Amino acid sequence: MELHNLELAYFIAPLAISGISAALAALVSVTDRIVNNYGDAVININDGSKSLDVKGGTNMLLTLAENQIFIPSACGGRGSCGECKVKVKSDVGPHLPTEIPYLTREQIDGNVRLSCQVKIKSDVDIEIPDYLFKIKQYTGTVERIRDVTHDIKEVYLKLEDGQAVDFRAGQYGQIETPPYGKVRERTQRAYSMSSRPSDSNHAEFLIRLVPGGIVTTYVHEHLKEGEKIKIIAPFGEFYVRDTDATMICVAGGSGMAPFKSIFYDFIEKGRMNERDIWYFFGARTRKDLFYLDELQQMQDEYERFHFIAALSEPQPEDNWTGETGLITEVLDRYLKNEISPDKPKEGYLCGSPGMLDACMDVMRSNEMAEDRIYFDKFA
Repeated sequence: MELHNLELAYFIAPLAISGISAALAALVSVTDRIVNNYGDAVININDGSKSLDVKGGTNMLLTLAENQIFIPSACGGRGSCGECKVKVKSDVGPHLPTEIPYLTREQIDGNVRLSCQVKIKSDVDIEIPDYLFKIKQYTGTVERIRDVTHDIKEVYLKLEDGQAVDFRAGQYGQIETPPYGKVRERTQRAYSMSSRPSDSNHAEFLIRLVPGGIVTTYVHEHLKEGEKIKIIAPFGEFYVRDTDATMICVAGGSGMAPFKSIFYDFIEKGRMNERDIWYFFGARTRKDLFYLDELQQMQDEYERFHFIAALSEPQPEDNWTGETGLITEVLDRYLKNEISPDKPKEGYLCGSPGMLDACMDVMRSNEMAEDRIYFDKFA
């Protein structure tokens, strides 16, 4: 029961924070739309390297996207992920309560803003990284939908002729779904790509059903093979650094996605035995595990690749003989007793915000440097 309650805490706490932030963001947006009416404006980007003539009245994130400039936003602009940061060099008013929880004091002093919370009211100067100009929108046809667990679907898309997505293994894309049921607007959410970078004419995602999730519900209950959907990619700083450090990889659920991409990319490039890789995957019961045969085959074939699956609540019918306990507990045991302390280490994490925070605590307590722990935290 204690393990179950702890897992619930990992899941519920970030959802509660995200829900409050999203509600505040929606309230601010609706109030402003009712009270104000704005005219034309100019967005000056990177000291004149690009200039956009736009209609005022919408938030900066949406306005930039309409002009094919895509700022990272794991939550699709709800104000609950804190990813869509932009340096604003003009006076656009004070930081909003919906922004402050996601910004450091240094960022606030430097007038870094959440673009989904900044309303375009007049001309504005902004600064963004140049690589964002390379992010594009693609249209894909669903070639295959496969159930890999009871609540995770593998969705494989073929991009339109002439389109190819150039990404690093580990990065993510944003999937856009159409209005359906009571959902009146097109909606975007971020998901790690599980496809291989070499398969650039396709994009694959692992989508876990989240109760009440707009995009996950659409994917699980409405999306059909042959349907066309839009994706925006690539985003994120979650990719393998070019070092010889031991890789400590931890995932749970659909957090498998970037590691599938990373490991198969390594295999294709002949890099699987270049460095030690420890891959920890946590699940509740046997029915939550998947790709076991493929991962076991990797472990059998590559001596420096180690796969450790752990169940926190194994059932009698699971006949489980592997590791048990929270994945953080298993990780801690291996860092203390199995993995050489003499080699430098890098951490690669993909999962819920609560799991990531707990894993980082374990890694720090085992003397892993925080600036060598990499992740994309999706709200």
